[in-house]
Amino acid sequence: MVMNRAVFLDRDGTINVELEYLYRPEDFQFIPGAPRAIRLLNEAGFRVIVVTNQSGIARGYYDEAAVRRLHRYMDAQLAPFDAHIDAYYFCPHHPEHGSEEYRKSCACRKPMDGMLRRGAAEFALELSASFMIGDRLVDVAAGLKAGCLPMMVRTGFGAAESAGLPPGVPVYADLPEAVRVIVSGDERLLQN
Repeated sequence: MVMNRAVFLDRDGTINVELEYLYRPEDFQFIPGAPRAIRLLNEAGFRVIVVTNQSGIARGYYDEAAVRRLHRYMDAQLAPFDAHIDAYYFCPHHPEHGSEEYRKSCACRKPMDGMLRRGAAEFALELSASFMIGDRLVDVAAGLKAGCLPMMVRTGFGAAESAGLPPGVPVYADLPEAVRVIVSGDERLLQN
């Protein structure tokens, strides 16, 4: 039986160079090799779903439309590589900062797993056969909570945050390295 699997990807620091509160397309820059890594996942039959905390919305730095514009820009930049993202989910909330509309604790802000569960429901995914790749401990926590295999990359905040990882969570140099391990299908390589 073929399972419907996904690789959930954090955005900032995992797919693109980390910039605090990124929302302008002109500031966007892929981490080297990221578009080809996404294409490898597409070719291997994985759904590729971006899950990103965007508290800049709650803080009033930009709005939801700006995030959607950036994601359309990402799609356009991926197209020449024959790569695509199947869905983008973002959390606009913050539990302590921002306008009343967005200032709240929610189920979607990582380390909660709401965005991953939404993707699972919309794409009929088997979470236990899926992966979560990110550069922050909150990404790993969301993956664990959802029942995915979490993986950390050392790009973005990953070099600093990898010291606090739970035992057994694999760490890779960057997205391309993590993706090569996933598509190899060798379960032994997934262990640290």
